[in-house]
Amino acid sequence: MEIVNIDAELFEKMLSKLEGFIARMETLCRLHAGKDSGKWLDNQDVCLLLSISQRTLQTLRDNGTLGFSKISRKVYYKPEDVEKIIPLVDYLRKAALRKGKQI
Repeated sequence: MEIVNIDAELFEKMLSKLEGFIARMETLCRLHAGKDSGKWLDNQDVCLLLSISQRTLQTLRDNGTLGFSKISRKVYYKPEDVEKIIPLVDYLRKAALRKGKQI
């Protein structure tokens, strides 16, 4: 075990910075407490909602059309981001159908 001695003044500065950080975090938590941040969608949810294949979903992620977050190799999407691309997916579906394909 290693013991480190620091100056009392430095310790007080560090403590003050930590308390400021904690106060900011608590403020942010209060600001966002009312938001529905717990309802994220996974790949299966989005594919079913948009009636698209896993590959089409991968393409939407790759080209930056659909934002996502990755946690422990699992991909999650915000419902509002998915809702924004519904018109685009409908357009792509119609264009694919004209060519005799599916998305």
